[in-house]
Amino acid sequence: MAVSTPSVTGSTGEPARNAFASAVRGGFGLIGPRHRRHALSADQVDALTLPIGDDGVVIGADAEGRPATLGVNRPTPYDILFIGGLWTAQVIALRAAATGARVAVETGRAGAWEPLVRALGVGPSGMGVHDVGRVPPQGASAGSPVLVVRDCGMRPPRGRVVSAPWQSVLTVLPYLSPVAPRLVRQARLVGVQRVSPDEAVQIGRLLGLPGGDVESLPTLADGVTLWCADRDRQYVMTQATDAETGLLGTARRMD
Repeated sequence: MAVSTPSVTGSTGEPARNAFASAVRGGFGLIGPRHRRHALSADQVDALTLPIGDDGVVIGADAEGRPATLGVNRPTPYDILFIGGLWTAQVIALRAAATGARVAVETGRAGAWEPLVRALGVGPSGMGVHDVGRVPPQGASAGSPVLVVRDCGMRPPRGRVVSAPWQSVLTVLPYLSPVAPRLVRQARLVGVQRVSPDEAVQIGRLLGLPGGDVESLPTLADGVTLWCADRDRQYVMTQATDAETGLLGTARRMD
C-alpha cells in the first residue's frame, strides 16, 4: 500500500520536512506509538534456558540415560563405519527414514531387508534395495536427504555412490576385516559392537582407544555400541520400540 505525504508549507514547512526525512533515513518510518524497550539484566540473561538439543536420528540412550542422536542429514559429505550386527543397522535405517530421509541399501542379502521395504515402501521417506555395485544416483538434496547403507559383507568394494552433500553413507562390517583400516581412515564416525579380544586390540590401535575401552569391547551387551568420533567416545544402548520389535525382533549382535 502506497503512503502519500502531504506537502507542508508556511514558516515551519522546511523544519518539518527535515524532521520527517531524518526519521525515515534513521529506519523508523512513520512515527507511531512508543513503548519501552525489552531489556534484560546480565543476571536475567544467565537465568534463561532453552530446551534445544542435538538434532538427528535418536539411536538410543547414553550411559546417563540421555537420548543419543546421530545426525545423518547433513549439508556436507558424511561417512559412518559400523562394525556390528545387522539388527542395529536396520534400526538406524528405520529411524533415518522416520526423519524424512530416503534410504538406499546396497546389499548381497536382499531377503534380510525385505521386511523393512514392505514396512516403509519405496519413494520419499522409503527404502530401495539394490545389488552390490548397482546403486543408481540418488539425487540427494536438502529437501530430499539420503542415507546409503552399504551392507556388502567383510570386503565391501568401493562404492559407486559415495557420500555427498545431504547424502550420508553407513558402511556395515559384521566383524573386523582387512579393509577396516581404510574405512576407519575415511569415516567421520565409527561404531563398534561386541568383538573378540584380538579384534578389540586391533580396533583399539586403529581408533587410539584407552585400555579400559579395549577391555570392554569383548563384553558389550547386545544392542550396545561404542561410537567414536575424533577424540569423543560414547557408549549407546539401542532399545527397540514395540513396532521395531515386531518387525526386527529383539536386539542381537549375531545375524
